[in-house]
Amino acid sequence: MDKKQHFAIFTTASLPWLTGTAVNPLFRAAFLYKAGERNVTLLIPWLSLKDQKVVYPNNMTFESPEEQEKYIRQWLEDRLGFTSGFSIKFYPGKFSRDKRSILAVGDISEMIPDEEADIAVLEEPEHLTWYHHGKRWKTKFRLVIGIIHTNYLEYVKREKNGNLQAFLLKYLNNWVVGIYCHKVIRLSAATQDYPGSIVCNVHGVNPKFLEIGKKKRDQQQNEDNNAFTKGAYFIGKMVWSKGYKELLQLLNKHQKELSALELDLFGSGEDSDEVQKAAKKLEMTVRVHPGRDHADELFHDFRLFLNPSTTDVVCTTTAEALAMGKIVVCADHCSNEFFKQFPNCWTYNNPEEFVQLTLKALAEKPDQPTDDQRHDLSWEAATERFLKAADLDKPSERKLLSRSTSNYLSTSLSLQQTVEDASAYVHHVASGFEISRRIFGAIPDSLQPDEQLRKELGYSKSFKK
Repeated sequence: MDKKQHFAIFTTASLPWLTGTAVNPLFRAAFLYKAGERNVTLLIPWLSLKDQKVVYPNNMTFESPEEQEKYIRQWLEDRLGFTSGFSIKFYPGKFSRDKRSILAVGDISEMIPDEEADIAVLEEPEHLTWYHHGKRWKTKFRLVIGIIHTNYLEYVKREKNGNLQAFLLKYLNNWVVGIYCHKVIRLSAATQDYPGSIVCNVHGVNPKFLEIGKKKRDQQQNEDNNAFTKGAYFIGKMVWSKGYKELLQLLNKHQKELSALELDLFGSGEDSDEVQKAAKKLEMTVRVHPGRDHADELFHDFRLFLNPSTTDVVCTTTAEALAMGKIVVCADHCSNEFFKQFPNCWTYNNPEEFVQLTLKALAEKPDQPTDDQRHDLSWEAATERFLKAADLDKPSERKLLSRSTSNYLSTSLSLQQTVEDASAYVHHVASGFEISRRIFGAIPDSLQPDEQLRKELGYSKSFKK
């Protein structure tokens, strides 16, 4: 009998922060483990109390990793309906206020023993390797798969000297992803392109949304006219860049044509006050509400989800709305390419088409999704797509790459391999000096965990990287 593959999934965020890199890797771990064919470890950042207070919502904090793990497992079980036995490990992390991101501290690849170092999945590989100083990922693991979640170039373009920063970041990302990953999967073409990468949406939706959609389909089949009694809504973090700017501009420009539209906006964020002020200026009914869980019963009866955002790589709320059986009107953009296969996804190319489709959606009933279409939105299907994209879908054809024989400078006759090894060595050296780390934006003193992190994670006093 073949030895089980071991997947080590490293990600850059953890619950209760409800961001994509906290939620999606959690579901990925559960569904990779579900079949019982694999051993799976999910590695997530542990934050000290001061960082928890900044990052986690509703003043939620944890005294120990064990307490946070209990919370995470309960959250997941409530949504899956079953208990998953994959392992959870915490690595030391610190919150970068200027990047609004959690960055790893120390060599987190050492969290996995060498005898278990089989397949590594790096969720946001550029993020995890910008400041990595330690054993080379390709040396440690037989196969390293990077999953690109975020288009960092678009984010930095909004900052001062944004175009220059984006130019430099593009080459930095290409550099670290190239030297640390064997395979690269991009969730959509809205991400930065990488040499040899493939585009594949390897995410699914929370099973609860599919359950809601099934109930709505049953109601429609029984000719229940109360399946969708509400009109249109939008949900998302209430910052202008998440689609609110585009949506309110469309409404402002076409108030007369859309005068019969009643729209509910749900979200919380830095721009909440400004969004409310802009909504009040419109001569139509737009109600603004605090953020809610998208699975809340409040949303079940809406028939139309409006989402003009083009800043998401793959919009989770769009997938959730489709899973619940709603019509979605969204931009004809590469970030929505995966959703175009579903009959309830209607895309527009200009403001006039937006108005036309919105009015049409309010007058029609959503199509009833087939079982195959519902499956395509599930995490079971997403896991199948992931294994296929990584060439791990056929047991007889699994190709695990052999480890390098040296950490950095290879004696290989391959010029390409020699150049890559030399490049990895340069990164290793540069990432080992505090000055060069600071120049490239690392958190001060993040080469090794500080005393507080060591204590909270249970490291011995003599712990060294």
